[in-house]
Order: sequence, then C-alpha cells, then structure tokens
Amino acid sequence: MRFIAATSALLALTVAAVWLVAFGPGNDLDEIEAYRPVETSQSEPVVVIVEPGASTKQIADDLETKGAIESASQFRVLVAFLGYDQMLQSGEYEFERRTPELDAVYRIRRGLVSTKTVTVVEGWRLEEIADAVEAQGIARNEFLAAAHRSDYEFSFLEDLRIGQRLDGYLFPATYTIRKRDTARDVVQQMLQAFADNVPASVEERGAALGLTLHEVLTLASIIEREAVVPEERPIMAQVFLKRLRLGISLEADPTVQYALATDADSVREFGYWKQDLTQEDLDIDSPYNTYLESGVPPGPIASPRLDSINAVVNPASTNYLYFVAKPDGSHAFAETYQEHLDNIELFGGESSP
Repeated sequence: MRFIAATSALLALTVAAVWLVAFGPGNDLDEIEAYRPVETSQSEPVVVIVEPGASTKQIADDLETKGAIESASQFRVLVAFLGYDQMLQSGEYEFERRTPELDAVYRIRRGLVSTKTVTVVEGWRLEEIADAVEAQGIARNEFLAAAHRSDYEFSFLEDLRIGQRLDGYLFPATYTIRKRDTARDVVQQMLQAFADNVPASVEERGAALGLTLHEVLTLASIIEREAVVPEERPIMAQVFLKRLRLGISLEADPTVQYALATDADSVREFGYWKQDLTQEDLDIDSPYNTYLESGVPPGPIASPRLDSINAVVNPASTNYLYFVAKPDGSHAFAETYQEHLDNIELFGGESSP
C-alpha cells in the first residue's frame, strides 16, 4: 500500500509540474507558444479514430493498445487534471509511436489530427500557399493543379469557369495534413474553411452593391495587400467602389505586382510582390494591370481575411477618391486630385490609387 501511495503521489507531482510549465498562470491554452509537436519519422503513423461520444477511458485504451502512447492511465490522469473530460474532439488522428501523453491530450483537445500543419497567411497568392504545402510533403505542382476550379462541390464556386484559379477562395487558417492526404484533400479543407467562415450575407450584400461574390473577393484581396491599419479597410473599399461607379481605373499597385509574378525571372529577382514598381512595370500588358484596365480585375490576387471581405460589403461612409501611403504604413485619403497631390508631396508616399 505504501508503494502504491508513493507512486500515486509521484504521479500527481509529475502532473502538477507538467501543468505548471505548460498550462499554468500566463499560459492560456489557446496561446501556448512553447508547445512543439513530437518530431515525425519516416515510419507509418499510428491511426486512431476517436468516435463522437467516446469516453476518455475508451480513447486512452485505444491509444495505448495501438502503440500511440505508453500509458493509458497517465493520459486519463492528465485529461482529468486539466478538466478536458468532455472536451476531447472526435476525428481520425495520426500519431507517431510512443507519443508523449501530454502531446496526445493537447492534440485531441484541439482536434489536431496530424503533427504536420500548414498555415495560409492573409495576403498570400496561390504560389505562396503551394510553397508552404510543399514543405509539408505535398508536391508544389500537384497542389497548384488541384487549386483550380474542377468538381469541388461548393455553391460559391458555381460561377467560376472550369480550370479557373482558386486565388481568394483558400481561406487563411492553419490546416493539418495527414500522411495519406493528397493535394486535392488539402484544397478541399481550405475551401471547406471558406464555406464555414464566410457567411451567405456577404454575397447578398455584394449583390446590393452590384458585385458578384467573385468581385467582392477580388476587391477584398486588393485591400488585403494594401491595408496595414485595420480601420482603413472600409475606407479603401469606399474608394475602390466609388472609382468603379465613376468608371475610373482602380490603379492599385498589388494587381501589377500580381501580374509581374507570373514571370519566373521576376519572382527569382524580386519575390512574389515586387516592392518598387517602375513605369515599365506599370505598363505591363495584363488584364490584372488596373492602371491600364478599368473595372474589377479578372479575379482575386490573394487570400483575404474575413475583415477585408466584410469591408467591401460594408464600406465607410466617406467621399474619398484617392489615398497615398504614409511612412508608418497608414494612408492619407483625399477627395480631390489636388489634395491627393498635396498628400504625395507631404508624405512622399506611393499613390495607390
């Protein structure tokens, strides 16, 4: 009995120490930066299916039986101590053998079905997403091929032509990639996240402004690349919408940058978003060149966050027609061209539009 009591006490102290380091005061679960998933190996992962409504004991026993963890009892103690008994999420999980019990608890609590993840950053174009996906083991070319309109069953894609790029529709978020996932599986995840996060009201409000959802996303993607200060997004939306109503070209630098990055040589030298545009750049022959082409460009140039999408369908009530970047990243807005020229002289920024 003394041995059992001593063992229990030691386990309790161990759990307490683990909790204090990983989950104690100042370390909110949603903001843990110290957590690092276990290193993956080349061996086949252990697949564990957590059924909806499964008890902690069932989950723990299954993890131990399949070799994902060593101790079902330690898993149960951690779950009980952290208060996660009713919070473990169902799903088909991939684990390396002998995963630390705390890692397993964390992942099932958060629904992280794999240790491999990829993050779609707001403002990324398709090729940047492909680069990030390739780093997780899926060929870049396969992902780029999958990220075009095909037979994905989402209503928001119905108006896109077959083969059209899915820039703008791959929602900014972090995604898990399982070993068996294909490029199409990953694109499907990103499109599902768009469906889950972008409300139907966006399309309705866009229609009231005379815009299709595709045009809303296109304008939102430009704003995503332009805006640094969140409060300026609705103002930029108002500027672009007013210029469209008046038949004035948008003259947005990010659309030219997007066009330039179709040239591999330009990407190698300047990256995907060339910063200092020359007059030659502004004269590039492309339907995305909003200095030469009027109206909304053919499609989104990047993945916009929901705030940028909402800004387009909820524009500010202002009367601006121009804006120029200030040194701090914010913008000076103007109603008249002379005010705009004054702002350019004052701040020495780049006019866009």
